[in-house]
Amino acid sequence: MAAITIEKIERTFGATTVLRHVSLEIADGEFLTLLGPSGCGKSTLLRILAGLDVQTGGSVAIGDRVVDGVRPKRRDVAMVFQSYALYPHMTVQENMSVPLRMRRLNGWQRLPLLGRLLPGTKAVHAAIEIEVMRTAKALGIGHLLARKPGQLSGGQRQRVAVGRAMVRQPAVFLMDEPLSNLDAKLRVQMRAEIKELHKRLGVTFVYVTHDQSEAVTMSDRVAVMLDGELLQVAPPQEIYADPDDRRVAEFIGAPKINMLEARVRDGGVAETAGTSFSVSPEASLGTGLALGIRPEAFHVVEAGGHNVLTGAVRLVEHMGSDLFVHLDVPGTDHPVIARLLAERAPQIASGQTLHLGVKPERLLLFTADGKRLRPKNHATAIVVQMKERQQ
Repeated sequence: MAAITIEKIERTFGATTVLRHVSLEIADGEFLTLLGPSGCGKSTLLRILAGLDVQTGGSVAIGDRVVDGVRPKRRDVAMVFQSYALYPHMTVQENMSVPLRMRRLNGWQRLPLLGRLLPGTKAVHAAIEIEVMRTAKALGIGHLLARKPGQLSGGQRQRVAVGRAMVRQPAVFLMDEPLSNLDAKLRVQMRAEIKELHKRLGVTFVYVTHDQSEAVTMSDRVAVMLDGELLQVAPPQEIYADPDDRRVAEFIGAPKINMLEARVRDGGVAETAGTSFSVSPEASLGTGLALGIRPEAFHVVEAGGHNVLTGAVRLVEHMGSDLFVHLDVPGTDHPVIARLLAERAPQIASGQTLHLGVKPERLLLFTADGKRLRPKNHATAIVVQMKERQQ
């Protein structure tokens, strides 16, 4: 096992900057996910950790050893690629054996015919076979060892790729969107299996994805990246309920958070969309703010007023236990989306007028430059949000 220290990593390609002073501490045995949209630099950072790419500036340490300039095979890491990178002409057993053969056999011993006749080669092959079979059995693919990748399903190929990494017993697992090629049902299953694998092995996992569901269900902590910058690193619930930056708030959550542009008036009140909301007294008079309201923070009320949005229902999406209600609110550029429990919501139809209340402690306030503005009772408000989200 090993902790990872990433210090002020930069990566440029000509005039294009991909990573900007990224610093991150990953604890020994932690499951950390690098989360962000395509092109944010998360895969580049993973490749730098693996030694497959070289940073323009900064340093990487694995355990107590700085690995800048160290070749990939000397870093004691194993990487699972998005494409799985399996050899199509080899069987499952042969694919899983490759890392051990490259590590334990010299060039002469790896020769197809002559190599097996050299002293000691047979014993090494036997030991490799035992380890491959043990790993395959643990992953539930022991019956597939004689098959080739073309004869496997997507989920089976994914297990083979993980197994090939496991047999090396690395200190760090690096996974670059390994579930992106699977269908939705299989992704859910494989998320649970990867999390269980991490629990069983107890080694450090660094996982890259653009899928929020993968990040929040598997990770000990999530590192949100946008435009080559590391915006926030925190446990999944904290990332959702207590974002440091407007960009983090808008990226995390489905449906997307509602953002209302507002201006502070007397008495700690912000006016927007034909109504007013109670906001932090730290907000100065006349200050422009963005009010972030998560869709599930709304509740239906009987009439308009303070801390209430009123508008016409544009669309109702029935999602089983939930309703996604799209509301046209005067003064807003985009529909406001509310997520309501179907069993608690009244009959809602397109065209009707609806009043949606919001508790002041559920508001997320952001300054004009996108930074979070937190009230004095911030800690209490976050506890309330987390409890409500878990219900």
